[in-house]
Amino acid sequence: MLFPSPRRWNHWISLVTPYGVAGILLWGLSSSGIGENLNLLLYDASIQVRKAPSGIDTPIRLIGINEADIRRYRWPINDRQLTAGLQILRAAGATAIGLDIYRDTGSAELRQEFKQNPKLVAIFNAAEAIPAPPGTRPEQQAFNDLVLDGDGVLRRDLVHVDGQPPAYLALPLRLWEKAQSNQQLRSTFKNPQLQSRWLTPGSGGYRQVDAAGRQRMLSFLQPGSFPIWNLSSLLDNKIPKADLKGKIILIGSVAPSLRDDFNTPHTRFSGAAQLATMPGVEVHAHRLAALIRLGHGNHYQMDVLPAFTETIALALITAAGIAIGEGIKALRRSGWILLSGELLLLAIGFGLLLQGIWIGISIPMTTLALITAAGWLRRGAAGQLQRRQIERLLGQTTSPEVAAELWKQRESLLEEGRFPGRELAVTILFADIVGFSQVAEGFQPAETLQWVNAGMEKFVQVIHNNGGMVNKFTGDGFLAVFGVPLAQNPTLTANQALDSAAALQHTLLELNQQLLAENRPAMKLRVGLHSGEVITGSMGSSDRMEYAVIGDVVNVSSRLESLNKERQVNLCRVLLSKETLNLLTNPEQWQFNCWGSFPLKGREQSVEVYELTGINN
Repeated sequence: MLFPSPRRWNHWISLVTPYGVAGILLWGLSSSGIGENLNLLLYDASIQVRKAPSGIDTPIRLIGINEADIRRYRWPINDRQLTAGLQILRAAGATAIGLDIYRDTGSAELRQEFKQNPKLVAIFNAAEAIPAPPGTRPEQQAFNDLVLDGDGVLRRDLVHVDGQPPAYLALPLRLWEKAQSNQQLRSTFKNPQLQSRWLTPGSGGYRQVDAAGRQRMLSFLQPGSFPIWNLSSLLDNKIPKADLKGKIILIGSVAPSLRDDFNTPHTRFSGAAQLATMPGVEVHAHRLAALIRLGHGNHYQMDVLPAFTETIALALITAAGIAIGEGIKALRRSGWILLSGELLLLAIGFGLLLQGIWIGISIPMTTLALITAAGWLRRGAAGQLQRRQIERLLGQTTSPEVAAELWKQRESLLEEGRFPGRELAVTILFADIVGFSQVAEGFQPAETLQWVNAGMEKFVQVIHNNGGMVNKFTGDGFLAVFGVPLAQNPTLTANQALDSAAALQHTLLELNQQLLAENRPAMKLRVGLHSGEVITGSMGSSDRMEYAVIGDVVNVSSRLESLNKERQVNLCRVLLSKETLNLLTNPEQWQFNCWGSFPLKGREQSVEVYELTGINN
């Protein structure tokens, strides 16, 4: 068979479609940036909870130009005051000084201080094309560009850009090298142990962030914990020299009016403001502190896992979602397991953040939810299809109990919308209305149908009540089967069939009382019972299909029903074979009349026949 059948195509389409929709939704969520925003929200929350070390334990000190300094010295600060402060710091023994103030037109005094103090570093801004003070040596220049996320929050640090001119070095890295008197500290970035710490476009909770250069997540220390003095205290010699000696000094503005501040994750959830701001000079202090910790192997860092780990995690989570959605049949239980899985993923993601490892948790959580939901949808669609298939194959010919059990086992019973051929031990009950032709001759067709249906409605209910299935109607009769479509104990099916035959006798008495009261003819039945093996399964084409029961047992029961038609003395004659009689649990509770052995049409072997005549009290 070169191509799958349309039925198999439909099966695969129904299987794949819910998961395809889930994949499209996941792609849309990832592309829209919603997933990344949720990851960033969780990241910021972890920053709030994670206990950060204090900046006071670092060799970093700040000189912040505040509002009082601006009122005293005006803005921009005169080069004479800046130069005086720089000279004080040089005399105090500062190991490196970063001037985080733009001075693209520096005075002669300031230029001279840069010449005399090789530990002094000036800034320029590459993005906005703001140059360093004229005449500053390349090894005393550094860029102070910062990278912001799409929501305007500063979380990443551009540590270094490889292959750039000597002046193109980040301010923290330049200060670190000045303090260590080592111009090649950046070479340590090539250490294989550090390679996994550099960001890529899809690192952590990012989806497609611009990760050019060597970037990593900025591990903030406690905000406001770096020792800070204002410019007036420095120029008035109010700062103890011991607090400056051997320290890395950063000079910059902290006055709110100068608007040199940035949004950070630290107090994002505070009631006062949506996002907290941090002065740029303090941001550089955090960057420098993180760089120092990186060089010293300190473990307080914020790292990301390699990109392939997310691929592996998504594969495992997808498998888990399929297992929850497809494997757990009880929807309520499946829902609770899904909720537990989501909480577990959230706890894992947040717990790793607290340990300094950031992974994107929104896509895995969404994947688990959508894949599980796809499994539910597929099962629901498959269930509806299977229900229609069962209804199409069996109609309403089974009892509610059999139908419920059949529904439980539907996946193991149905193959491509069909019941495959199975050999089952059954008991067949064949019933026929006596004298149907004479009655039909005296009635209009509609009246005849109404008369027949009055009996069939009660007869079918009797079969259902005793666990049987009405397999087909023969116009003036019906064929009922006990022991299908689910395999059952042959003894049970024989007892059920005989119970049904006895119930038909009693039901016929009640029915005839009703018919006579309505001035309609009384009804008589002939019933034949036989037990044995049959082949069951779906028969027909895609346009017309029915549940077929094939075998000698069907023929024998039909022959028993029509055997010696003239030999009937009651309203409902029940004949059964010796094979059925031998299967009865308590044959002594019944009254039988042995008719003897009869050859049946189309059959070589004779059948020993018994008539049910009553019940022993």
